[in-house]
Amino acid sequence: MSQHPVSAPTHRLVPSPAGRLHVVEQGSGPLVLLVHGFPESWYSWRHQLPALAAAGYRAVAVDVRGYGRSSRPAATDAYRMTELVADNVAVVHALGERTAVVVGHDWGSNVAATSALLRPDVFRAVGMLSVPYAPPGGPRPSTVFASMGGDEEFYVSYFQEPGRAEAEIEPDVRGWLAGFYTALSGDTEPAADAPDPHFVTPGGTLRDRFPAHRLPGWLSEADLDVYAGEFERTGLTGALARYRNMDRDWEDLSGHEGAPVTQPSLFVGGALDASTTWMADAIDAFPVTLPALGGLHILDGCGHWLQQERPAETNRILTDWLEGLPGPAC
Repeated sequence: MSQHPVSAPTHRLVPSPAGRLHVVEQGSGPLVLLVHGFPESWYSWRHQLPALAAAGYRAVAVDVRGYGRSSRPAATDAYRMTELVADNVAVVHALGERTAVVVGHDWGSNVAATSALLRPDVFRAVGMLSVPYAPPGGPRPSTVFASMGGDEEFYVSYFQEPGRAEAEIEPDVRGWLAGFYTALSGDTEPAADAPDPHFVTPGGTLRDRFPAHRLPGWLSEADLDVYAGEFERTGLTGALARYRNMDRDWEDLSGHEGAPVTQPSLFVGGALDASTTWMADAIDAFPVTLPALGGLHILDGCGHWLQQERPAETNRILTDWLEGLPGPAC
């Protein structure tokens, strides 16, 4: 593949139903929209922006509503999935485009998949990192999560009550983020026989089980400063609101129960990522749920933050897949 000249990334604010969204853009060509997860920001795509631009794409990483420099609506239900899909559509249109490929990581993977499901007229292909596609439907999410862990509490349930997780995180944002990133990274995650950092003991906190006094290889002190600086300024409520809408999403999307995503798709997971292993049944169902799947990659030794843990490999997978897609309609 020929390499294209790459200019510096451009930051700007674009209008959306949230108010305004901060986007970072690099390159020219077919639009690729990059959607981050929790607890991250556009910065999670810092390695992908120049690589996609060099490959001939207009790469745009967004701060999801509630994060970074994007608007932070006050109402919890403003962070339901349908609102985030509307934001993605608004970004595409604000950039003067009609269609885009959407790629997401973690929660961004769910947002990307749902964007493709609800707006196939806008999103012509979808890439999912870390969290595999599972069609809407099944039992109510809060019921499922409450049944996990026995005497311990699953982290998603722990995040439900407004203010509870904030009280743990916000007094020491940088330290908490360092522990969370470390606990879910392939090179620093706890041993298999250690207590699981996804669960909270009665009266305890998530950080009780985080590895201490080290960072994963992919995260420099300067990188951690970027993430911490954003959350110290914004707080965590907007980010955590995504978890507090899971039952609303289940209701909102009930009309799409079992629906496949039929556009060309890609999945990349980490072999050591709980999102990949716990949702193995969803991956096994891809022939039905993702009938146009163009690539399935499980990266050995990799944890949850795969596009940062394995940037060169992720970039190669993404660019190879993008190169094989049909061009956007005129």
